[in-house]
Amino acid sequence: MTGKAAGVIMAGILMISAIFAGGTVSVKAEGEELITSPHGVLMEASTGQIIYEKDMDTQVKPASITKIMTLLLIFDELAKGTIHMEDQVVTSAYAKSMGGSQVFLEEGEKQTVETMIKCIVIASGNDASVAMAEHIAGSEGEFVKRMNERGAGLGMENTHFEDCCGLTESDNHYTSAHDVAIMSRELVTRYPKVLEYSSVWMENITHETDKGTSEFGLTNTNKLIRSYDGCVGLKTGSTSVAKYCVSAVAQREGITLISVVMTAPDYKVRFTDAAAMLNLGFGSCQLYTDSEPEGLPQIPVEGGVKEQVPCEYKEEFRYLDTTGASLENVEKKIVLPESVQAPVAQGDKAGTAEYYLDGEKIGSVDLIFSQDCREAGYTDCLKKVWDIFL
Repeated sequence: MTGKAAGVIMAGILMISAIFAGGTVSVKAEGEELITSPHGVLMEASTGQIIYEKDMDTQVKPASITKIMTLLLIFDELAKGTIHMEDQVVTSAYAKSMGGSQVFLEEGEKQTVETMIKCIVIASGNDASVAMAEHIAGSEGEFVKRMNERGAGLGMENTHFEDCCGLTESDNHYTSAHDVAIMSRELVTRYPKVLEYSSVWMENITHETDKGTSEFGLTNTNKLIRSYDGCVGLKTGSTSVAKYCVSAVAQREGITLISVVMTAPDYKVRFTDAAAMLNLGFGSCQLYTDSEPEGLPQIPVEGGVKEQVPCEYKEEFRYLDTTGASLENVEKKIVLPESVQAPVAQGDKAGTAEYYLDGEKIGSVDLIFSQDCREAGYTDCLKKVWDIFL
């Protein structure tokens, strides 16, 4: 047997293992060995680390994957308090006219923001997407402008939106597998509540219009919700030009993975490829989290109104390992100055916490001051002297 033939056989074994092992894969596949779709990427959500990718930065048509950004902007507004889940959203004639995947909203029909979110994320409703865009920004055009600004802020270099639902056939509406993973990560890590909706398989909504009241069933377009253990979202898409796409989010044992497949030839392949990448990730990844770090010493302040100032961790440290190393060997080194000069501002960097695995640095987290300390003036010095003699 030639070396090339042996390699082909091994590649096949790895791919079969990735698909059927249910999270027991312990190796990383390369290129075409894992997925058959032309574009894909697997990302760990909390760190943003890429575990696997195949031509992930090529610009492709996104179809309804577009709605991930629409949902992100909706949840941004909810976080700001400019809209609320119970607010009533009125469907315009333009929103009603969208066609494609829809929940058949009538002109003038009112639904709550929460119901519209369900219509978008579960049933991929184009009409609901446009109705929400108009509710938030006044027009779809203004909303799309905000979508592009949000994408640019996330560093989505290969994305440009022309509408809020993915129906357009414009050549100026495109994204990449990598960018889809980036906006998916922002949505699910910043607003995990969206997963409560994207993990719903079926739910009914009620239409109340001049024609009367009727029930309408929403069915999730993401079949992995039922077939893949731990899948909780997120969004599918398909058009004749974009072919079949999915951004699949799955959670197991504290690890959240985002598996993006673009331009798959059919719907079965998109789900098989997404599952193969997820299996690879769950089989090879372990996450170290310094979730309960020990307390930090207070730092002496020279020339300040306080003698010392406390500090804290700026964020939680997370490290994703795909090598099978023993994470029990992670060691931490606190680097802080012996003292600092006033003034000190809350939030300023005080030092770092450095993390090492088997002697090799794997990352760090900034340590910041948790209080202000202004410089002591003449009166402050007099008060200190007075207090000493009292």
